[in-house]
Amino acid sequence: MHLTLRQLQCFSAVARNLSYTKAAEELHLTQPAVSMQIRQLEQQAGLALTEQFGKQVHLTEAGEEVYRYARSILHQVDEMDDVLDRLKGSSGGRLKIAAISSANYFAPRLLGTFHERFPEVSVSMDVTNQKAVLQLVIDNEVDMAIMGQPPKDSHVEAIPFMENPLVIVAPPGHRLASRKRIQLKELEKEVFLIREPGSGTRGAMERFFRQQKLKLTTGMGMGSLSSVKQGVQANLGLALLPRNAVRDELNYGHLVELKIRGLPIKRHWYVVLHKGKRLSVAAGEFRSLLIDEAVDLLGA
Repeated sequence: MHLTLRQLQCFSAVARNLSYTKAAEELHLTQPAVSMQIRQLEQQAGLALTEQFGKQVHLTEAGEEVYRYARSILHQVDEMDDVLDRLKGSSGGRLKIAAISSANYFAPRLLGTFHERFPEVSVSMDVTNQKAVLQLVIDNEVDMAIMGQPPKDSHVEAIPFMENPLVIVAPPGHRLASRKRIQLKELEKEVFLIREPGSGTRGAMERFFRQQKLKLTTGMGMGSLSSVKQGVQANLGLALLPRNAVRDELNYGHLVELKIRGLPIKRHWYVVLHKGKRLSVAAGEFRSLLIDEAVDLLGA
């Protein structure tokens, strides 16, 4: 087979987005140009790699296999570029990280500090739920990830770098807002807003209620942490959230942290990497910033 990197780049973009249109936008190419690269790759493979039903693109079994190898090959090319840049004394490079949505309330500040120190480095951050973030690490799509719960997966390693207490918040006028000591059993009378399946915060809340042998009554499901906060302010229910994600709302009096026996839940933020991953200079510097300086930089 006489493959080209451009063919693999186009196919990886289509496989990642399951859309020719989004792949073309990502690569700054026209859709016909992307389609042509995929057709040429399929001719080389002798098998169909994608199939389309209506507007939805799916990978065939052969496509799944090619995608797995394409990711590995393109990662090796990126790693080679980083090594050559280091040998040439270049201070540039790329940094690709992923973060769960609640980390988005502090991660940009850390990236801002990193950019001030290394302005030549191209930085990108993918913000999504915990399940998707972990998959990006396992698939080697990112250099590292910021997560709120150490994943139980043999392919990754997790290093704690900052405390991440989880608290239950309520609107200021809630009946429990002024109480100085609330028993856990009283939470069974309340409705809790929940995140989508795959969210680390939702998983933590469900585990907490299960461990305490409490009945959890859930109300409206929310697709983002921001919408959960707005729902609590609108008196639609209570929520268990990272304290750092609601710091502004607590300071301005838009939300109240309930004083509940046994809370907050003590957790940490973790930097998560593919086990054995060889970090570029840029990625190594950002990992050091997280582990050595995040607490001081964020005042946490």
